[in-house]
Amino acid sequence: MLQPVKTEAGLVAGISGRDPAVTVFRGIPYAAPPVGELRWRPPRPPEPWSGVRRADRFGPVGPQAPGPELDGLDLPMSEDCLYLNVWTAARADAVSGPAAPEAPRPVLVWIHGGGFRVGTGAHPRYDGEALARKGVVVVTLNYRLGALGFLATPELSAESEHRASGNYGLLDQVAALTWVRRNIADFGGDPGRITIAGQSAGAGSANFLAMSPLAEGLFHRAVAQSHARHFRDPELLYLASSYRTLSDAESAGIRYAAERGARTLRRLRSLPWPKLVEGNASAVDSAADTGGPAKPPLFRPVVDGWVIPHGYAETYARGLQNDVWYLAGNNLDESGAVPESTFAAYRTAGRRFWRPGAPPVHVTRDAFVTASREKFGAMAEEFLRLYPAGTDDEAGRAHCAAVRDNARISTWLWAEDWTAHGRRPVYTYFWTHASPVMGQNPRRASHGSEIDFVFGNLHPERGDWTDEDRAVAGTMSSYWANFIATGDPNGRGLPPWPAWSPGTPAVMDLGTAFAPVPLADAPRLDFWTRFFRTQQAW
Repeated sequence: MLQPVKTEAGLVAGISGRDPAVTVFRGIPYAAPPVGELRWRPPRPPEPWSGVRRADRFGPVGPQAPGPELDGLDLPMSEDCLYLNVWTAARADAVSGPAAPEAPRPVLVWIHGGGFRVGTGAHPRYDGEALARKGVVVVTLNYRLGALGFLATPELSAESEHRASGNYGLLDQVAALTWVRRNIADFGGDPGRITIAGQSAGAGSANFLAMSPLAEGLFHRAVAQSHARHFRDPELLYLASSYRTLSDAESAGIRYAAERGARTLRRLRSLPWPKLVEGNASAVDSAADTGGPAKPPLFRPVVDGWVIPHGYAETYARGLQNDVWYLAGNNLDESGAVPESTFAAYRTAGRRFWRPGAPPVHVTRDAFVTASREKFGAMAEEFLRLYPAGTDDEAGRAHCAAVRDNARISTWLWAEDWTAHGRRPVYTYFWTHASPVMGQNPRRASHGSEIDFVFGNLHPERGDWTDEDRAVAGTMSSYWANFIATGDPNGRGLPPWPAWSPGTPAVMDLGTAFAPVPLADAPRLDFWTRFFRTQQAW
């Protein structure tokens, strides 16, 4: 057993990584099990233990519907799921106390995605060993998901001293960050240099934590890998950065409880968790008007006046966000954009590709034109002139071009909103490298495909990686390691990545050009900017 490390709750002993210079601590409790009367309550501190706790196994996965996110993971599923994991290459004598000679290392706290419905910080894609070798202390975590993490009801709000409910999963993340700030120095980490990062719902979590006064001072930089969007972008209505009002969330919670025969909160708390998880995987918020067929997942964060006091527009307009360094971007083949070689498969499969929070894919002319008129209304004819389509293939190409322009422009405008009251720089990107990750045929720069490259985890069992892939991974993980350490991704030997600038409508291409590229041509940039101004502010 390796030398134990002190935490506030007791001593923990990790295990050697594949590289013996890295120590891994798995399954450290950062909060008490949220079971029984603690179900749907803010997390409480972990129970202290005596002796040395062996941190050699990941903690249980939070209750969720089985799916590909858990493939290959031999882990139990339990409400007792509030555990985190640490990878550190700090020397053994450097994690034993404040007198250690080694300088403290920057810290990455990774928040997994999965639509707030599925996922775990134990997934092999999030293995922190490669980043730890680059001098980063890596932390991954579980948080409550689905109904257990994001149910709101009037009774739950009434029992809260803040008159709020529905953000238990976000409160778990705040608790994990609090644990990191208080304990990470003993693992060789610097509590004054904490970066939160996540992809999809993890990116949404980063956005929400950046707006939450409860997280103020708990982190210093943020990374949102799909999506940070302009507060008037309709995509916010169903992507991972979507939120609910408290009244809407409470109404949905009443219906959800009634469907399970639970007319009281006492009865809800007595139900076995499989009863609460049942149906979460496909549960959508059908009442959300998104301007199209896409619908957000039913369970997602809530603007409750406490954890999230205000929506994006008001937060940014009043400068209420936590003033942190920010890095955010999107991917070439996501948000409904797909490689041209897959058009035929999408026409054949239709809605079989659909899931909560997933954008539609329009690869026929009829579907593209109909959706364009529904979304753009009085501006539809102008849109169709800018993105013309006379055939099905032309419609597919026009649809994908519009989706990609939308994403790049929306994130650029988001940065404009963010920096209006922020003093820290923002870096934006567009990921374009086609990944060979297993099950992704043909190669594509799909939603989440950048994760393997950011973590430097090109595991042979996950894909047929090339020398080019390994070179891209080296560049990506170095950019992220630099940003985590300093707030600036640039470093020796890396292609220059300029910070966002209000006079430069460009974004950093990561994966292909590794250089700034225009957001879109001038007429299309003008169209999207004007269109967003016509939309509801969120």
